[in-house]
Amino acid sequence: MNDSERMPLGAWDQQPLGSMEHRIRSMDAKQLRTLQDHERTHAARPAVLRLLEERQSQLAHGAKPSPGGEGPPSDSPERRRAGSPVTPSTQAPPRHAPPHGTPDQPGRGDRMGPGA
Repeated sequence: MNDSERMPLGAWDQQPLGSMEHRIRSMDAKQLRTLQDHERTHAARPAVLRLLEERQSQLAHGAKPSPGGEGPPSDSPERRRAGSPVTPSTQAPPRHAPPHGTPDQPGRGDRMGPGA
């Protein structure tokens, strides 16, 4: 059995800290020990180890695993439709600016310069 098969939470190494805090609330002490052992031998992230130790302490002092921690993490980005919502039928009509001047004050073609 490899690490990913015995981990109580899949993709542990890719979990953001805020998501971990939410997800470990539903775990018992044995599951937390499994995560602690994995964390110590792999990434050994100090903030994650503190989080796991704090939750272990809470359980040791009478806290109970609470429901939750299922489903997508609360801090994961939402999946959105890629691409532009603009279609040929909704795009703005083409606008061609005059070669000089503004649409309200077009340039005059009768001026050829000094002395003309």
